[in-house]
Amino acid sequence: MAEATATRIPENLTAGGRRKRVRVNGSAVVMTAYLVFLMLPIYWLLNMSLKTNTEILSTFSLWPQNPTLANYATILTDPSWYMGYVNSLIYVGLNTVISVTVALPAAYAFSRYSFLGDKHLFFWLLTNRMAPPAVFALPFFQLYSSVGLFDTHIAVALAHCLFNVPLAVWILEGFMRGVPREIDETAYIDGYSFPRFFVKIFMPLIASGIGVAAFFCFMFSWVELLLSRTLTSVEAKPIAATMTRTVSASGLDWGVLAAAGVLTIVPGALVIWFVRNYIAKGFALGRV
Repeated sequence: MAEATATRIPENLTAGGRRKRVRVNGSAVVMTAYLVFLMLPIYWLLNMSLKTNTEILSTFSLWPQNPTLANYATILTDPSWYMGYVNSLIYVGLNTVISVTVALPAAYAFSRYSFLGDKHLFFWLLTNRMAPPAVFALPFFQLYSSVGLFDTHIAVALAHCLFNVPLAVWILEGFMRGVPREIDETAYIDGYSFPRFFVKIFMPLIASGIGVAAFFCFMFSWVELLLSRTLTSVEAKPIAATMTRTVSASGLDWGVLAAAGVLTIVPGALVIWFVRNYIAKGFALGRV
């Protein structure tokens, strides 16, 4: 009996190890399938950007039969194309700087002080992010046309602040709440003025939170299309609007559009690479 029990234990352990390996292999298959599904549109976009229009419309191929960089050359040499990227980077950069600059003192006030209606105001800030941009497109258009800001970079940057400032406040408040109040009190005892304390001591402590807030402001402003298209015409037209308005006598230039799409992904991918270690905390609004 003892021998039979001794022989059954390794069998049970082996079965358990086999089930564990099956679960691990199943997870790997699911993850691989998900990554393939996720990367397939990006690969196909890159595939189209290296083809001519004739090849795109005439044949189906998993890779370019005659690879060409002519589509990228068109974008990099035609001002109507590359200025779209310049315009987008200008207003996205302006919006990121303005949003983070405004959100820092607001988030500090929410994290350190209590005042009448603070919780309701804090929640109301996030509801602004829930509103669809289409609701504000017409008021912004009429307002900016009246004051002469239509078709300018600052017009789009300020419009995007309506959504990005509340988001930055929520993220930064979570990071600031994790900093002990004793640091503020110690700095005041040591004779630091508030601006000096905030810049020299407090901001370095939440540097990762500032980076995460800037990342989300950059991404939301970079991918937003409706407001940026409505509030611009020629001088400040972003690349997304350029792509949606591009058509020739022979129809859409699919190769150039695909190349523009690939180049549009690059800035966002670079930003994600630099802040990849803090993105999860940013999704949790700094509360993990």
